[in-house]
Amino acid sequence: MCGMAVAGPLPLHDGIHVSGGRRVRVDAESISLESLHSLVVASMAWWQQQLHHTDALTRQNAAEAIQQLSQILASLSQQLAQGRDVVKITTRLPQVRRYPQHCARCGAGNREEARFCRVCGAALAPAPRRRPNAVQVSIAACTDVGQQRSVNQDVAQAEHLTTLHGDRLTLLIVADGMGGGQAGDTASTLAAGTVRAELLVALTQGLPPTDAAWHVMLRTLVQTANTHVHRMAQTDPRYAGMGTTLTMAVLVDQRLHLAHVGDSRAYLCNQAGIADELQPHPAHPPPQIVQLTEDHSLVARLVDIGQLTPEAARTHPQRNIIYRVLGRQAQIEVDTQSHALSYGDLVLLCSDGLPIHVEDHQLAELVLTTQPLANRCQACIAAANAQGGSDNIGVALAQLNATGTA
Repeated sequence: MCGMAVAGPLPLHDGIHVSGGRRVRVDAESISLESLHSLVVASMAWWQQQLHHTDALTRQNAAEAIQQLSQILASLSQQLAQGRDVVKITTRLPQVRRYPQHCARCGAGNREEARFCRVCGAALAPAPRRRPNAVQVSIAACTDVGQQRSVNQDVAQAEHLTTLHGDRLTLLIVADGMGGGQAGDTASTLAAGTVRAELLVALTQGLPPTDAAWHVMLRTLVQTANTHVHRMAQTDPRYAGMGTTLTMAVLVDQRLHLAHVGDSRAYLCNQAGIADELQPHPAHPPPQIVQLTEDHSLVARLVDIGQLTPEAARTHPQRNIIYRVLGRQAQIEVDTQSHALSYGDLVLLCSDGLPIHVEDHQLAELVLTTQPLANRCQACIAAANAQGGSDNIGVALAQLNATGTA
């Protein structure tokens, strides 16, 4: 894209680490059917143990999980019998507004630091630094225990921050804790508090100058939070095994920077639609809501390889099995990304208690209204609770408006 020399050859293979020390092999954008088959077999064995649980609801969930996993296992076994070794991994996430610098000759978008257009090769004028505080950001956040849980382990935060250098930014955080007793609550609260505190310390050196620098900083923040949660889980028996998801968004002027671990989500919404700059002339109207993050969960991977439909994944009994979470291991891989924002854009962060009950198009209808953002937060929670509220629900919103608008 940019013409720079590649530092070295890409690794020939990688892997997906999952709970229990297992690893699913990924090779050249494909996933090993044999590894996936073994993972499903292990999952079935775990659910078979749950059939002997004293709780009736747990036994019912186990029976449903075994039934659905049996169908997946039959499909995988058939493909292995036919001689297939791997399946291709597909991505469902578009490249959304990643190219803020436009070429005067052809109009194509380019990355922020580009010197030449990636499409026509024309020289690009240095992008002028945006005037600080040229936009107004409205924010809101709320959580709810839901209809079936007794403890709220979700954290949702939205706040405006001012650095020592006078730069203004907006911070959104959603964390979904897990663990018995108060362990999940402790994990999510500790993780959210750590990344906020570490962010303030890091910004005393000034704002990172590039997207890449932002990504390095955000990964460091989340790794520090992971270290704190992991250390507490290892040293205090009350918190053994605790963990938490974490999705954080930093909005600076008209730029969005994200860091993400787990199955909490970040969405980008706009009443006028979310355009993909790689496809400047879409055949159909652009969607009003786009999921920016990728769920680090088993069912998300099964959707990617065609073993589950997105509709089935929303209610799958194993949707809570996530292979990447803060606190379970000493080191954690953190997804980061950056996007250009337009006036009217709304950033939505939420825990999985919202999307398991409310589909994406319904989320767009709930948040793209003229109501105050606090009311839209409550509308999301009410919708999830009306559909069963099977989990805690955390929501954080931020919307960009031109200066002087409501």
